[in-house]
Order: sequence, then structure tokens, then C-alpha cells
Amino acid sequence: MKVGIVGAGMVGSAAGYALALRGGASEVVFVDYKPALALAQAEDVAHAVPFAHPCKISAGEYDALAGAVVVILAAGVPQKPGESRLSLLARNAGVFADVVGRVRSAAPDAILLVASNPVDIMTEVALRASGLPAGRVIGSGTILDTARFRSLLGEHLGIAPQSVHAYVLGEHGDSEVLAWSSARVGTESIGRFAAQIGAAITEDIRARIDEGVRRAAYRIIDGKGATWYGIGAGLARIVQAIRDDQRTVLSCSIVTPEVQGVADVALSLPRLIGRAGVLATLDPSLSPEEATALRRSAEILKDSVAGLG
Repeated sequence: MKVGIVGAGMVGSAAGYALALRGGASEVVFVDYKPALALAQAEDVAHAVPFAHPCKISAGEYDALAGAVVVILAAGVPQKPGESRLSLLARNAGVFADVVGRVRSAAPDAILLVASNPVDIMTEVALRASGLPAGRVIGSGTILDTARFRSLLGEHLGIAPQSVHAYVLGEHGDSEVLAWSSARVGTESIGRFAAQIGAAITEDIRARIDEGVRRAAYRIIDGKGATWYGIGAGLARIVQAIRDDQRTVLSCSIVTPEVQGVADVALSLPRLIGRAGVLATLDPSLSPEEATALRRSAEILKDSVAGLG
């Protein structure tokens, strides 16, 4: 399966690298407004292919995206000193309108996978610009936050994070909601499992894990300037779910008709993902506090998009 990546910076290149190592695509094409960067990333990733799975890696202009089943959108502009968040959003929206138009001309049947931040808002911008059904414009959303949540829970419980079934919902950002009430290990609630193995989840533990998930990006950015490995792997995971029609449940962002009384908002919920994109959305069981927090998250995102006009 052919995958295009528009934006060959750290996130885009990490996604291409993860796809090559995981065998998630038969062909990956990098496109960037800096052609030399796209070519350099393609050559570097291609040199990893002999150690992994067969995959053709190349770089080109937008017309090289022809035939792509999925196109990852990792393009965007950095925030200028003193620039407001809304001003940055407006500039990124302009970039996306141009990028999406070019992608649609080259690969009209491709599913769009949005990685650029703020990812929920950029997902809605991409949907508006594309004219595609909502299920074919997917934001990476909280797939990484969910992985962080499961990783920290697994660390506390002394089990593999793959055995933890827990989700982060809402915005990929400060208002995100850790769904503790529905977290499970096997057939047991996270609290019952923790009690059975003598690793009770106290309020202090909950607060530490919440902080660990919610502030992870800030710590990583403070240390090295940006995050890219985790989200690169998350994007590759979504692509594989599409490629193999896995019909797996992942926490991703699409424009959703209604969330806790807020209409037409892009945010993350558990989504069933297969070859056609998002096939269905699960309605998670939430505590009253979590439901209120999810509504607030939806309102924040709705207000941000309204500010764009």
C-alpha cells in the first residue's frame, strides 16, 4: 500500500521511519516545500529498509502522491514570537487549505491522516477543505495520550501496557480527559485488578499518572524541543489498521455530530478503524465528572474553531 507524507520534518520523518520498520506500507513518498529536506529524509529512511521490511522510499512533488491510499498531513507553520494562538491557527488553516487542495488533486481517493497541531482543529480545517466524508479525514488525536496513559498504568501495575485497556478522550491538549472509570485489565476494572495484585491506585497515584500523561509533551519539548517518536509510531499504527482492514479500536479525532451536547466538533473518542477509515464511534461509559470534563473539552475546541471564522 502506498502512503504519502506531506511535511518531512521530525513528525513526518518519524512516521515514515516507523512505517518502514513495522512493514506498514509497501511504498512511502515524502513531499515538502523544501524538496531537499524531503529527499534527505527519504534517503535516510531508505537506508534503514535493508534491516527491516521491503518498502520503496522516495521523495517528490505533489503529483508523486498519485495512487496513495493514505496521505499523512504533517505540514504546518511554527509560532512566531509574540504571536497569539488564534493567529497561528489562522495561518495554519491557510497552509492546510492549500495543502489539502493539492493532495486531493493528486490523490482524490486517499484517506487524510492529520498530524499537525493543534490536531483536532486542523482535522476540522482539513475536512472543510477536502469535501470528504468525516470518516476519511482522521486526526491522530489522543492516540499518543492513550499510549502514555496505558504505559504509566502498566508501569505502576507491573504489567505490559498492551494488557491495559484505557483511553484518553477529548482534545489532544490540556483539556483531555483520562477515562479512569472505564479502564480495564482483562475482565477487571483497573481498581479491582490493582487491589488483587497489591498495587492499589490511590489518589496520589492517580494524580501522578494524570500529570504524567497531561504534561508529557511539555517535558519532552523542554528537553529536546519537540516530540516525534511516539506520534510517528501512532501514525504508523493507524495506517496499518487501514491497510489491513483491521477494524481495530483506536482513540482518534474526527468531526463528530454530537459529543455531550456539543454539535459538530472534532475530538477523540474510541473509533473503529478499517480500510474505509473510521467505520464507527464508540460511546464510552463515563462517570459524571468525566462526562462534564468531556463536554468542557468539546466546548473549548468548538470555541477555538469558531474564532477562525
